[in-house]
Amino acid sequence: MATSVTTPKLTTTFYKRLPITVPLSSHFLSLQNTLTPFSHNCCSLLYFQCQRRHVAARAKSDNGAELPSHYDFDLFTVGAGSGGVRASRFAANFGASVAICELPFSTISSETTGGVGGTCVLRGCVPKKLLVYASKFSHEFDESNGFGWKYGTEPQHDWSTLIANKNAELQRLTGIYKNILINAGITLIEGRGKIVDPHTVDVDGKLYSARHILISVGGRPFIPDIPGSEYAIDSDAALDLPSKPEKIAIVGGGYIALEFAGIFSGLTSEVHVFIRQKKIRDFVAERMSLRGIEFHTEESPQAILKSTDGSLSVKTNKGTVDGFSHVMFATGRRPNTKNLGLEKVGVKMTKNGAIEVDEYSGTAVPSIWAVGDVTDRINLTPVALMEGGALAKTLFQAEPTKPDYRNSQAIQEYGDIDVFTANFRPLKATLSGLPDRIFMKLVLCAKTNKVLGLHMCGEDAPEIVQGFAVAVKAGLTKADFDATVGVHPTAAEEFVTLRTPTRKIRKSPPSEVCQGLAALLNFIL
Repeated sequence: MATSVTTPKLTTTFYKRLPITVPLSSHFLSLQNTLTPFSHNCCSLLYFQCQRRHVAARAKSDNGAELPSHYDFDLFTVGAGSGGVRASRFAANFGASVAICELPFSTISSETTGGVGGTCVLRGCVPKKLLVYASKFSHEFDESNGFGWKYGTEPQHDWSTLIANKNAELQRLTGIYKNILINAGITLIEGRGKIVDPHTVDVDGKLYSARHILISVGGRPFIPDIPGSEYAIDSDAALDLPSKPEKIAIVGGGYIALEFAGIFSGLTSEVHVFIRQKKIRDFVAERMSLRGIEFHTEESPQAILKSTDGSLSVKTNKGTVDGFSHVMFATGRRPNTKNLGLEKVGVKMTKNGAIEVDEYSGTAVPSIWAVGDVTDRINLTPVALMEGGALAKTLFQAEPTKPDYRNSQAIQEYGDIDVFTANFRPLKATLSGLPDRIFMKLVLCAKTNKVLGLHMCGEDAPEIVQGFAVAVKAGLTKADFDATVGVHPTAAEEFVTLRTPTRKIRKSPPSEVCQGLAALLNFIL
């Protein structure tokens, strides 16, 4: 998207020496993605000159005016989560003077609490994974019976021990993150940052100036405003409950809702999941139902009722379900931009509070940038890390770098794709006697045989997928996978033994050649 900065214009002689005045905006910069090899050769010099001057203008001037050199810092980052820490560390490594501010530590976020490490480390990926580990033991106890293990008594779980140990680990991790920042020469400031002007941040009454300001404050869970919503909990609270739920209603069909459904089911809670859709993915729904999780499809909660005995009821468009000890909403997150002063300095935001940015993470204010969930692009920790690293290169390495969001929507991007799948019973289940299965999928570009992506549901999926992600990023083809010797016996080897497509999707997009030439002619004429 184009920014509101007053951009200079570049006049050059091109195509039969016709003068063209080209605005240095991201609309023109994005043209490069549609140019054919024929048109790219004659436009490449103009394109890269435009790109470098555009980014340099943001780094060196405010609407054409030279910047003063007496700033306290080259970069001031508001928010020490994944994206902010990555950008700050890289910037410091590139020789920039950097400061970062963050709220005091707490396991549950609020207007006054947060913690170095951010959502992922303190109330997201890391604590969630620790609870996932805890929840898997009940299934492993069941599996072990088929391998000859017998227990004199039923294993019991102590919730308070789990939470205490989890919180001790979070304290250790936030300390590590602080040391990483300090050892990189970054000034760490505890407090709430607020933007005063395009180059000034107020942290609890003290002002700091910076050539560039980065907003990386992330997002927070959102609970819909329905009657009784004050009785509901969000994902922050669910990770730090004083006692384990006996019976929990989880509202939402996304990955956060389903992860918590699996956690609480594994810890022997009774779990009900309410979703607006007709269904979630068939394999996932089948596997989760076999673990005792009950799905309420096409049901939207309209109210939460509290009985005199303290139990909760969920009223939906289809009726009322009673007897819950907890009701959790996992219905999305909202950018945490409230009371940051962004509107007053001219930063543009969407209706849900997300900061609007261009393809280089720049806002409408030339000296202010934003990465991570606060921009509501692709709200995942690895994406925030990528965005932060790219921004540091753009600002302090004279290397304009766009985050790479490819490998996301195969049909939309490539049109014709082939899909290979496998659905099998893992070796471990042959003795455990449990109905466990694994599902795998490869997605290929039909024209080039390039592997565009892969999916896996089952034991050890995160570890296996991370390894194959390198192959996908490297652009390997199905032939490369087929030529790889499998490690046997493993589930992972299935990815290199898939032979026959289960689906062929043909949906070729409009010719990129035509699009590129049409756009080029529009500029010329």
